[in-house]
Amino acid sequence: MSQINAVAHSVPQLAIFTDFDGTLVELAETPDSIEVDDSLPAQLERAVRELDSAFAVLTGREISDIDKYLAPLHLPVAGAHGTQRRRADGFVETTDPSAVQGAEEIGHAVEPLVAAHPGLLLEAKQGAVALHYRQAPELESAVRVAMEEAVQSVPDFTLVPGKMVLEARPRAANKGDALRAFMREEPFVGRTPIFIGDDTTDEDAFIAAQDLGGVGIKLGDGETAARMRIPDVASVHALIRGLGDIVARDRDATTTEH
Repeated sequence: MSQINAVAHSVPQLAIFTDFDGTLVELAETPDSIEVDDSLPAQLERAVRELDSAFAVLTGREISDIDKYLAPLHLPVAGAHGTQRRRADGFVETTDPSAVQGAEEIGHAVEPLVAAHPGLLLEAKQGAVALHYRQAPELESAVRVAMEEAVQSVPDFTLVPGKMVLEARPRAANKGDALRAFMREEPFVGRTPIFIGDDTTDEDAFIAAQDLGGVGIKLGDGETAARMRIPDVASVHALIRGLGDIVARDRDATTTEH
């Protein structure tokens, strides 16, 4: 509980942001083979309620994926690393159509490599594209070369490495910018942001949260800008439950005093 106490100085004023794969759920061999604990949607629903809806997911997945796995919840979500963003009021902002076309061009360019190696998985998204090599780690170098060559011909795209994946996305899209955008809107504005993530793609959001006076919490090992660490997915769930407990106790105490 020490991690919970360290970040819960003023719990009712927190805004919680979290990654999905590797943070709320364990990583799997393929994006479609993850397992979501049956209790997770209810846990998150409680956190949303206790934090006055100031809870959002920042993920490399598309928004529709998060809705599928966390049904019946429809949380604020920044999908595909921020190329799409559903605000708390339900409005969905999407990336420029040119970014969608650019991602498609990159995907087409690396298709021959994917066709030649069944262990590779090409994941097309709206405005981004990811090439997974978890089932063929020996192809890491080939994947990097192919993706670098593909991105060179598409303006304003960059490569972002992840855990056994290399993703091409618009330079202007990242989780840090998505977090900052949420923090300018209700119900997040004026709160202290906490972002929990596990991968290099989460570093922009760690920095953004801390620049805004909050905390970045890195799951697992590895170099990071985050100021705190947490060991595993189970600990993330415990942290979210604990924050909800503290908020509930604080509100009960306030109600009793009045």
